[in-house]
Amino acid sequence: MDKAPATLQEAILYFSDPDNCLNYLVAHRTEWKNGVVCPTCGSKEVSFMPSRRVWQCKGRHPKCQFSVKVGTIMEDSAITLDKWLMAMWLLANCKNGVSSYEVGRDIGVTQKNAWHMLHRIRLAQQDTQTGGKLSGEVEVDESFIGGKARNMHKDVKARRIQGRTGPEGKAIVAAVLERGGKVRARVIDRRRKTQLQALVREHVEPNSALYSDALKSYEGLGAEYAHQVVDHAVEYVNGNVHTNHAENFWSLLKRGINGTYVSVEPYHLFRYVDEQAFRYNNRTDMTDADRFDAVVRNIVGKRLTWKELTGKVGEIPTIN
Repeated sequence: MDKAPATLQEAILYFSDPDNCLNYLVAHRTEWKNGVVCPTCGSKEVSFMPSRRVWQCKGRHPKCQFSVKVGTIMEDSAITLDKWLMAMWLLANCKNGVSSYEVGRDIGVTQKNAWHMLHRIRLAQQDTQTGGKLSGEVEVDESFIGGKARNMHKDVKARRIQGRTGPEGKAIVAAVLERGGKVRARVIDRRRKTQLQALVREHVEPNSALYSDALKSYEGLGAEYAHQVVDHAVEYVNGNVHTNHAENFWSLLKRGINGTYVSVEPYHLFRYVDEQAFRYNNRTDMTDADRFDAVVRNIVGKRLTWKELTGKVGEIPTIN
């Protein structure tokens, strides 16, 4: 196969060749578009060592030998490139997400390593969208994420409910969504006016048509936006005034969390929100190969170590 893969089956065959993996990643590192450069000193005087698939910088300094993984989410990982690329393809394109247990079985790594890999790939899915603020018809809404407190063990309830302000201690996610366009979502602490209106002003062009429910935190936005409200205690749709597109995003997010991931700690929730927002924002104008390509182009300059991910100093996976 000469051209880049367009389907999962083609990707499995294509990336089974280590040279294809290497060449694909080199071509997608934007800082290497004019040739490979040393990530330590920036020198272009590097030579390739094909026996080990690494480069040697002619400069005399530490880390003069480097691989294509250096400076990416894959840095210091012993997992081979073909497994990394398959995990990226799956997470970029599985509509309801993919669990670390499934990825571990599919590519032949432990669940612990797959979990770490997937969180690093979610980091690459952040901030992949370009462009300005949302405009036209925009919906703003918030939702509660989490299991029911009455179903939790008392120790779990004390750990998860403490400090939460949603119903039964659930986490809160707010989003602004342009109809027919993109969504911007984030985890917030409280449904206060300061937080929700700051989200709107950050991501929505002034004078846009803005639709929300009757939450009092949205009061006052009418001075900057064509703000209209639908009271869900009375109705869910009033002509063009509704938040149904935002509700669709919430259903996708919750389907992934409740059906695929089952249990998500509140301090990791923003990563799963980023993952679902990435797929939602690229749902119509991109193929599976395009979404995969977008993730690969965003792996440079990002790292998420095991210690950073877990907050447990000294604990590392068996194979990183």
